[in-house]
Amino acid sequence: MKLLALSLLLSLPLALFAQTQYYLPTADNSQEEKDKPLIEVYLPKQEQSNGCAVVLCPGGAMRWLSWDSDVIKMASFLNEHGIAAIGLRYHLNKGNGNMPQGITMPPMVDVTHPEQFPQADANPLHFAYGDSIIHLAAQDAKSAIAIVREHSKEWHISPDKIGYLGFSAGGGVAIVATMSAEANERPNFLCTNFGPSLMPVTVPVDAPPLLIMTRADHPNVAAGLVALFMEWKKAGANAELHIYGDGKGPYGLMPVTGETTTETWSTQMLQWLKAKGFINRE
Repeated sequence: MKLLALSLLLSLPLALFAQTQYYLPTADNSQEEKDKPLIEVYLPKQEQSNGCAVVLCPGGAMRWLSWDSDVIKMASFLNEHGIAAIGLRYHLNKGNGNMPQGITMPPMVDVTHPEQFPQADANPLHFAYGDSIIHLAAQDAKSAIAIVREHSKEWHISPDKIGYLGFSAGGGVAIVATMSAEANERPNFLCTNFGPSLMPVTVPVDAPPLLIMTRADHPNVAAGLVALFMEWKKAGANAELHIYGDGKGPYGLMPVTGETTTETWSTQMLQWLKAKGFINRE
C-alpha cells in the first residue's frame, strides 16, 4: 500500500509542488502563518524554460483565494509551455472593517455602458478599510515582481519577461499594482482574466502591454474591462481585448470541447505572449 501511494505521488506533475516559498516583506508578524502574504515558485524543467515568468494573482472577491484553480492548475499549464509560474498569496479582507451604515450596492452595469465607470473604476463599493486592503494587496504584488527579478538568474528567468495574470479580484490587484510600481517592481506585461480595476485608473508612463479577457454577459466586470481598455488606449498604450459571448461567470482553465469560445482563452493568451516576444514563437 505504501509503495502504491509513493508511486502515485511520484506520478503527479512536478508543477503541483512549489519548488520554494518566500514570505513577502509586506507580511505582518501579527498575522497567522496561513494569512501571511507570500509567493510560491513553480519552475518548468530547465531545458524547457523560455525565460518568461507569470505572477498568478488568484481571484476570490478579496476575501479568499481560488488557489487550486488559479495557481496550481495554471502553474502546471504554464510550466508545460516553459513558463515559470509564481503564485501570489496577497492580503485579504478578513471582515475586520465595517462598511459605512446606510450604504447600498449600486445597480449592476452591463457591457453596453462602460462610461458608467469613470477612470475604469469598477469597484462597486469603496470604503476606507476595503480600499486599504486593496492597496496592501497591490504592494504584495509589487513585492512579488521585485523578488522574481532579484532571483531571475537563479530561476532561469529573463528580467524583462516578467508579468501578471490576474483572475477576477486578482486582476484588480494586478492593475492597481501596475499603476503604482517603481522600476524594479514594474511588470513587463499585464494580463487580466475577468478582473476589472478596483481603483480609479491612471495609466502609467511606459505602461506595459495589456491583455484583457472577459465574458460579455456578466454585469460590472465586462463594462469595467471595456472601460479599462479605453483608458489604456486613450493613453496611447498597447492593449488587446477579448470579449467572449458565451457564459456569464468567472472561468479558469477549460477543456477544449469546441462548444464554446471562452475555452480558448488560455491558448489565445499564449499566442499573445508569443506575438509580444515574451515566449518563443516556434
